[in-house]
Amino acid sequence: MSRPIAIVTAAGRGLGGAVARELAAAGYDLVLMSNGGGAIRLAEELGASAIDGSVTSQDDLARLVDAALEAHGRIDAVVNNTGHPAKGPLLELTDEDWHAGLDMVLLNVVRMARLVTPTMVGQASGAIVNVSTFAAFEPSPSFPVSASLRAALAGFTKLYADEYAASGIRMNNVLPGFMDSYPENDAIVARIPMKRYATVDEVARTIRFLVSDDASYVTGQNLRVDGGITRAV
Repeated sequence: MSRPIAIVTAAGRGLGGAVARELAAAGYDLVLMSNGGGAIRLAEELGASAIDGSVTSQDDLARLVDAALEAHGRIDAVVNNTGHPAKGPLLELTDEDWHAGLDMVLLNVVRMARLVTPTMVGQASGAIVNVSTFAAFEPSPSFPVSASLRAALAGFTKLYADEYAASGIRMNNVLPGFMDSYPENDAIVARIPMKRYATVDEVARTIRFLVSDDASYVTGQNLRVDGGITRAV
């Protein structure tokens, strides 16, 4: 059987880089994207391919998908990872901040879904994982744009999962808590039942599970990987 093909965005470093390494170790051929050249450097290390581009650009996402199809003829998995939207006091955020966040954390997923779904329908298989945040359902004033718009992402994910489950396509969200790609803060650590930040590798392993056949009956879900920091049951 040929090796599965995965797209990973914002793959130059941090969680995206950890996901790329995890999937490469699991036998995937990768097509990566980031801005600033990080994904291209990582692709050289992993024997993958990559382009420079932004998840906020429809044209860059289309180039990424085209590159995957031209190189491999199929797309088995997509990991929609992003940067971080603007932060600040709730009513001091501008319309531009909110619109930029919409492009970064919601429309990136919608646009990618439009691009890859026809291929996945034709294959009768595919898995999409969106990197969200633990704050999607317990909004934090520290992440107002992210928390608000990733709650909307949960709604889109459920709608998409319902629509395309019968076509063999799954979509899920991963909701990380604080990871070691962020500066550690003693007050935050004290709030986490596990009393530590996650490693990006721990979150990457969860994403690898969700795109794999081991998660073949999991779709439309929001899976917390947060060390217990959220209180909802």
